[in-house]
Amino acid sequence: MSAPEPEERCARCGTPYTRSQEYCLECGARLPTRSGLVARLGSGWRRRLGWYPGDWIWPALLALFVAAAAGAASALWLADRSSASDQTVVATSPGASSLQQTRTAPEPTATTPTTTPTATAPAPPPPPPPAKTLARWPASRSGWTIVLDSLPSTNGRAPALAEARQALHLGLKKVGVLDSARFSSLHPGYFVVFFGIYDSQAAAQSSIIDAHQKGYRGAYPRRITP
Repeated sequence: MSAPEPEERCARCGTPYTRSQEYCLECGARLPTRSGLVARLGSGWRRRLGWYPGDWIWPALLALFVAAAAGAASALWLADRSSASDQTVVATSPGASSLQQTRTAPEPTATTPTTTPTATAPAPPPPPPPAKTLARWPASRSGWTIVLDSLPSTNGRAPALAEARQALHLGLKKVGVLDSARFSSLHPGYFVVFFGIYDSQAAAQSSIIDAHQKGYRGAYPRRITP
């Protein structure tokens, strides 16, 4: 059983009216009329059957029709595809099954292994151990070096020598100790622990990274003049 249609009332006096009325029977106001295809179809439905389920019936019938048409089209497409596959002819060569290819495996040949004498090269000599001797600054030579540390001469030469040997142990080369009082380019009163002997400031600057990597962050290049 379908739900009853919603009751429509006059906008002026509120009196209910039917869809076929054009004017309100109570106040005489003109009533809104429905026009269009859906309204005409609804009126025809009422005239033939005496009742009307509502405007929703038309979209439902349209959707049902579309679904039925799509199902019929799918069925026709599947039928055509099936008939086309049945008519496919596979061509085979009549003489293909009678030909057989045979391969003859080559006979194995015995090979005699040959041994070639190999000369064993002597192992290279191990690299010489790093020098543990402190370097001395060449007499009467001006140049550049990298200062690792400067220790007051009042503490004696022993602390500077110990630090220089520690630098050698860490892998730095050409490490020595200078008495700053014997060189005009240095301030007197210090024992200077140096690393490397270079002809230019650029050469000393390029090697300062080695000192930094060994932990001497305060190392810096310095000119040495007798």
